Amino acid sequence: MPTPTRARWRTPALVATVLVAALALGAWAWSRRDGGAEGGGWRTTQVERGDIRVSISSTGALSAISTVVVGSEISGRVTEVLVDFNDRVRKGQVLARLDPSTFQAQIAQGNAAINSAQANAAQAEAALRNAEADWRRKSDLGRQQLVARAEVDLARAALDQARAQLAAARAQIAQQQAGTRTTRLNLGRTEIRSPVDGVVLTRTIEPGQTVAASLQAPELFKLAEDLSKMEIELAVDEADIGQVKVGQAAIFTVDAFPERRFAGRVAQVRLSATTTNNVVTYPVVIAVDNADGALLPGMTANAEIVVSQKENVLRVPNAALRYKPADEDATAPAAGGAGGGVADDLQQLAGSLSLAPVQRSAFDAAMARMRERQQARQATAAAGQGSNRLFAGGPSGPGGNRRGGSPVDSGAFRQRMLERMAQQFAAFRATLAPAQQQRWDAGLTELAAARRAPVHRLVAGRPERVMVRVGASDGSFTEVSGALKEGDVVITGAERAAK
Repeated sequence: MPTPTRARWRTPALVATVLVAALALGAWAWSRRDGGAEGGGWRTTQVERGDIRVSISSTGALSAISTVVVGSEISGRVTEVLVDFNDRVRKGQVLARLDPSTFQAQIAQGNAAINSAQANAAQAEAALRNAEADWRRKSDLGRQQLVARAEVDLARAALDQARAQLAAARAQIAQQQAGTRTTRLNLGRTEIRSPVDGVVLTRTIEPGQTVAASLQAPELFKLAEDLSKMEIELAVDEADIGQVKVGQAAIFTVDAFPERRFAGRVAQVRLSATTTNNVVTYPVVIAVDNADGALLPGMTANAEIVVSQKENVLRVPNAALRYKPADEDATAPAAGGAGGGVADDLQQLAGSLSLAPVQRSAFDAAMARMRERQQARQATAAAGQGSNRLFAGGPSGPGGNRRGGSPVDSGAFRQRMLERMAQQFAAFRATLAPAQQQRWDAGLTELAAARRAPVHRLVAGRPERVMVRVGASDGSFTEVSGALKEGDVVITGAERAAK
């Protein structure tokens, strides 16, 4: 049996526990009631400002900017290999030697042939001097008519023949000398020298191996000229290649340093397309600074090319663009109708033209006519008599294309939209000055090319559908402009019903 002291102590503690539990239950019930009243079972978020970075991902391999393959122009047996993998070499340094004995013997043979040709030339010179003397004597006797004319002609022919023999002997000397120079060049090629300053990446020969250079020079060494500057060759899909420009920043990682992000820059967009399994890709070269030597040739790089960088822009989560209420018809459109987003853009465009009062009146009249036509089309669509809308946009993804519906972002639709707006505002355009007309036409073209999508804004506890222009998207957030402003609450999804 508990003592009175313990009983008195337990009673207040029990009461306090019950009160705390009751308060917690009441707070939870109040929060659920409040959330149900304000959120109506929706998941919401606020429109905010932030940065959006659009990038293209691809994979490639690191390599040296300049890689030189060193081969052999002659055949022979390798007698020495003086460098190994990863050795740094200088231009002109001997990397390996081939057996020179064959070419040394050919040089000796060539020297002997040169000496023989020189002796023949000396003999021909002596014969030429004799022929010249004989011709001079018979020529004088011929003028005195002491010898027959035929003997003078024979002396002349012998002189010409002696000159020709001397020329042939001298040509033989030049031929033998040229052959010997070729052999000396081949003798020099028995020393395989580095053509550049660099690092030995590969070595494919060993002492005693025979090199056969019959049709092409065999690869003996591969040298990287400068590993402080490297490059990555990426294969970019044809759908993305239009966004890639020289000078764009790139970020990549390698498996050797998973926590480190390396920087690069687009150095070249090559035109040589490659087709693999009906997929067309283009090579894009990324220049990389490797001053610390952390990157090695052949490493696999997972790269992202930053094709667009937007800072401090109005953005919403992509879920807000994908959300579609179960009962779309019950959702109230924003003031100005479904085309309010385009109407706002047109108002901004007109405001940038510094309109005169007459021009402003013409613009307001065109806007009123546009709204009347829009309301008539909406009434017709509501009655089931048509479904074509000029500025309406059904549920679409962040890219602005309908999913399973008409392609509102197609080129044909945009062209029809541009033509329709040009017709509706033709009278207003006629009141503009030439410079204003150019700006108006450019603005209309930009509006027609803009992508649009519906977003459901929560106003006074009720969803309201607004059309917004969508811009860059990074996969999580999308840039928007139009009827939304910073701090607006938009619906991103519906709460699951509690079981």
